[in-house]
Amino acid sequence: MSQLKGACIIGQSGGPTSVINASAYGVIRTALDSGCITKVYGAAHGIKGVLDDVLYDMGQEDAKELEYLLYTPSSALGSCRYKLKDSAEDDSDYKRILEIFKKYDVRYFFYNGGNDSMDTCNKISKYMQSVGYECRIMGVPKTIDNDLFGTDHCPGYASAAKYVATTCMEIYRDARVYDTGMVCVIEIMGRHAGWLTAASSLANISGEGPDLIYLPERDFDLNKFVEDVKAVYVRSGKCIVAVSEGIHDSTGKLIAEYGAENAPVDAFGHKQLGGLAAYLANYIKGTMGCKVRGIEFSLMQRCGAHLASLTDIQESFLSGKTAVLEAISGTTDKMVGFERKYDEKGNYVCGIKLMDLTDVANTEKKVPLEWINREGNNVNKEFIDYALPLIQGTPDRPLENGLPRFARLKKIQAK
Repeated sequence: MSQLKGACIIGQSGGPTSVINASAYGVIRTALDSGCITKVYGAAHGIKGVLDDVLYDMGQEDAKELEYLLYTPSSALGSCRYKLKDSAEDDSDYKRILEIFKKYDVRYFFYNGGNDSMDTCNKISKYMQSVGYECRIMGVPKTIDNDLFGTDHCPGYASAAKYVATTCMEIYRDARVYDTGMVCVIEIMGRHAGWLTAASSLANISGEGPDLIYLPERDFDLNKFVEDVKAVYVRSGKCIVAVSEGIHDSTGKLIAEYGAENAPVDAFGHKQLGGLAAYLANYIKGTMGCKVRGIEFSLMQRCGAHLASLTDIQESFLSGKTAVLEAISGTTDKMVGFERKYDEKGNYVCGIKLMDLTDVANTEKKVPLEWINREGNNVNKEFIDYALPLIQGTPDRPLENGLPRFARLKKIQAK
């Protein structure tokens, strides 16, 4: 295939992670070093930056500041939750995107995000094909939820999992300081898939994790929950519970909605969750009369770069780099995914696979039911074997005044 010359745009979308910028750096650095990508632009706040014509000239950034992106949490270019309508219903956004692509001679588009972001990437790709505008479009995955279809795991998940497991170990220690009884309910992100909450089980390798773990893959029964907690509490005088924010009853109603019927929704129709730990803690206190704490990890689990997995950072960079190299070679309309492999010594190795954007968009991957115990209140060894290799390694993070040194981008707007 003949070489395609032109500019590229990298955009970030959806919820941030502690390593999403490592993927962005993989795209930016590889694109800047290529011979056929003429300009590298960063979209301010994802696709909204394209629509609003707010693009940053990444070639004017200091090379060292760009390298700091490897260790900088959250989305350095800014993110969004903006849902494109189907072009057959309303093509005004698509016409605007095409206008901007033509203005800057954009022939490569990389979108870094989760399920909804891959939906956006897919729609833009199909539209550009339909109007005959040659632009190679690649999805770069990220999500702490680890629920993207087709890939063994997602960039961002391992670091969040490491944060969850480590913090559960610390809570375990704190909860055993006094000789009085206590129940701790820990709320962890995960709307429909329980991968992140399941990661709390990694703390149990050293015997310092939750006694009970509940994932949204199984229906949640409040009465059974109380029975489970009582059984542990009677036995040990303590009980630590990890719950996914998206646990629901047999009718599909979120337990978090029991105390918040009118929770707001985002552009994709997702309800803003939260408050589950407080609800369950109050319920346990009212039922059992013991001391109870409700703890919500909230944003900390997705921005905790101080506990990032080196494996996650390296793989996140690799996903961005691969997206550019594949696009340059002629690939388009794909998402970069990971394939689990093992070397001759049985050590985990990350392989690359490419998936059609149509297959990935809006399809969720859930924790296999066989990885959840029969009682529905914990996970099995299969999950431990899956997650443990992903959290390995500690990065040599740059510090300044004893604190993390994050990237300080100039963000010079393109003209």
